[in-house]
Amino acid sequence: MPSFSIIIPVYNRPDELSELLESIAVQTYRDFEVIIVEDGSETKSDNLAAEYSSRFPIRYIYQENSGPGPARNTGSKEANGRWLIFLDSDCILPEDYMAIVNRETSSEDFDCFGGPDKPHPQFNTIQKAIGYAMSSVLTTGGIRGAIESLDRFYPRSYNLGVRNSVFFSLGGFSTMRFGEDLDFSMRLLKKGYSTELIREAFVFHKRRNNFHSFFKQVYNSGIARINLEIRHKGSLKAVHWLPSLFVIGHVAILALAFYNPLFLLLLLVVPGILFFHALYETKELKTALWAIPAAFTQSFGYGLGFLEAFISRKILKEEEFHAFGKNFYK
Repeated sequence: MPSFSIIIPVYNRPDELSELLESIAVQTYRDFEVIIVEDGSETKSDNLAAEYSSRFPIRYIYQENSGPGPARNTGSKEANGRWLIFLDSDCILPEDYMAIVNRETSSEDFDCFGGPDKPHPQFNTIQKAIGYAMSSVLTTGGIRGAIESLDRFYPRSYNLGVRNSVFFSLGGFSTMRFGEDLDFSMRLLKKGYSTELIREAFVFHKRRNNFHSFFKQVYNSGIARINLEIRHKGSLKAVHWLPSLFVIGHVAILALAFYNPLFLLLLLVVPGILFFHALYETKELKTALWAIPAAFTQSFGYGLGFLEAFISRKILKEEEFHAFGKNFYK
């Protein structure tokens, strides 16, 4: 029985999965198995999994498309490790990732852990800019693993580990298409289990490589925040309203500009702040320039999704939903 079972759901991403598997193959700590769950992909990864079978224990499972949560649950049922580690297929591991996780979990004084994500130096400029938008303290408050949350740490499924027994005591992930990882972390904490941020156990996370697909992703994240509030009363905080207020504020500025064009100067303030902060964080001029549209896409996408869900679910009392169901991956 291995100490760790690495579970990776994948949907039409064999090229990205190949990079993740290669990074797993060169880990300095080796007591693990890998389980690939193909979630109804048209472009399959079975041959790719077979290529790595001589380098580490790996199993490939195909299922009809049902979403990331159920795919992870399928993989966990086949897992033998004491700890389950869930990774997104668009991640890459530093070679000491598993060694760090093994060191930190050896005492087992926590039940679930997560780590931050970073852009790899070889990622393209758009990926780095989107990475900045999804992790910067200016756009997310830094609560996605870079620093602890103001109250408790909620691990995210792109880099999440949990004791096998704890996972099954919670019934695994829900069927939510988006926000299923936060739902899992919230249920875990409500049951009295503990979480830990392992800062050194970071992953390189590609995220999206164009603003169109990025917008759809964050739009659904905004919707998911309201869905989570309805499932977990009190989980919605004032900070979650900031992107929507950002949207409303910019609409108000444009309206005021009809009366006095000088109000348009206010639209230069946020891009200026973003540029200099991104330049300080990334040390790359081109990435800092692209960080401006990336951050605006993140804020507008999340804010608009949040507002739609707030009106639909909190005011009109409609059922749980998500957007772009037919073309999310296009």
